[in-house]
Amino acid sequence: MLKIKQFRYAVDNLSYLVYGKSCALAIDGGAPEKILSFIKNMGLNLVLVANTHSHQDHTVGNRDLLDKTESRLLMYSDLPENGELDLEGHIIRIYRTPGHSHDSICFHLHNILITGDTFFNGTIGNCFTGDIKSFYHSIKSIMGLPSNTVIYAGHDYLKDAMSFAGHLEPDNGDIDLFLRKYNPEHVFSILEEERKVNPYVRFNDEKIITLLRKMGLPGETEWERWQSLMRLE
Repeated sequence: MLKIKQFRYAVDNLSYLVYGKSCALAIDGGAPEKILSFIKNMGLNLVLVANTHSHQDHTVGNRDLLDKTESRLLMYSDLPENGELDLEGHIIRIYRTPGHSHDSICFHLHNILITGDTFFNGTIGNCFTGDIKSFYHSIKSIMGLPSNTVIYAGHDYLKDAMSFAGHLEPDNGDIDLFLRKYNPEHVFSILEEERKVNPYVRFNDEKIITLLRKMGLPGETEWERWQSLMRLE
């Protein structure tokens, strides 16, 4: 079974190493020193380097990792929609999730989803492409995954996200429960929890529908509710 290691870098960026008995894949390897040290200590061979998207804060570690190992860089064109990577006989599935960027992708292994800046713990990414429709479909596809799916995001925005969620829903007790589980040394969430606290994925939740109505925002259809939620700040 593949394992995953999270590495924090910069202020709130998160890198990941997916590894088996001897081989590893680095995703958004912006913490190359930490990754290389871990690989050495574990006796691992870094064979692949990939990114959830091409924004510079996620690709910044690629060169160091490639120069100091025999690894190969996987480009966006190498990772087709519903494609698969094989790491020691274990399958990592690739989902294209445009919205935050045109080349955003997620990596799915076991019950884990590495989401980059498409989906954060407690919120979602900015739609820098302006393609709200594609982002809507990307979020819907993630929300269609099993409730026990573990979300590993590209940044740790959890506390700020819950501050905003609490502003919208001050009586939502699940927000306090979500915050109590927060550990800055290991940042993640479960999709089932997101369905209770993340306003941007709850466009069919009666509480959110009522909230949008009170705010005078369109909400008759799911698509209208999504657009209204994307206008919230």
